[in-house]
Amino acid sequence: MNIYVGNLSYEVTGEDLQKAFEVFGHVESAKVIKDMYTGRSKGFGFVEMSTEFEAQAAINDLNGTELKGRNLKVGKAHPRTGGRQDRGEHGGGWRS
Repeated sequence: MNIYVGNLSYEVTGEDLQKAFEVFGHVESAKVIKDMYTGRSKGFGFVEMSTEFEAQAAINDLNGTELKGRNLKVGKAHPRTGGRQDRGEHGGGWRS
């Protein structure tokens, strides 16, 4: 199950997320999303856990808890809509 983790401190790393979530079970991946131009964290990330049971336990226990000075917003991730893949071949609003 894919989990959204928001309100991250800019200092939080994927390793920090991994450590926080592995208490609840096997973490397949943990990634902080970064701006492609600056490399700076966008303040959110995703954690993929092996089972829905483990993921739900993590969501229930970690939502609202503090990590590096910020209270986490943790919930089930939903598929993107209206993203880059939905904008056509040019990937944006410009016209040729």
